[in-house]
Amino acid sequence: MKIVGINEKECTLCGACETTCSSFYFKEDNRLKSSIQVEKTSGSPGVAIHVCNHCGDCIKVCPVEAISRTKNGIVIINKKTCIGCFNCVGVCPTATMFWHEDLVEPFKCISCAAAASEEPTKKVMAIIL
Repeated sequence: MKIVGINEKECTLCGACETTCSSFYFKEDNRLKSSIQVEKTSGSPGVAIHVCNHCGDCIKVCPVEAISRTKNGIVIINKKTCIGCFNCVGVCPTATMFWHEDLVEPFKCISCAAAASEEPTKKVMAIIL
């Protein structure tokens, strides 16, 4: 399975991963529309990076089967089938199924590697096969 590996200790809170993700996925620079959310925390290492681990818990709660797993193990949402009930957002154990008021369906990381390739230090994110 292809997932995004995270090294929070190396994160500088620059936001490059968030802006790259929103630009790639939604064609706009809007960190709130990023499938990667970074937040400053009080504990060590001082940052938390939230990105989908493709556990699949969301698949089971979708009433219209709009969420599925690809042959590569990536959990995806079919926007044409999704009815916007947001059950998946509520059940996500890592809080990485996101929503935005401009959208009628949730969104999540699809392990596209765009953010990992644009991350300036090349030490925070990596695509793990």
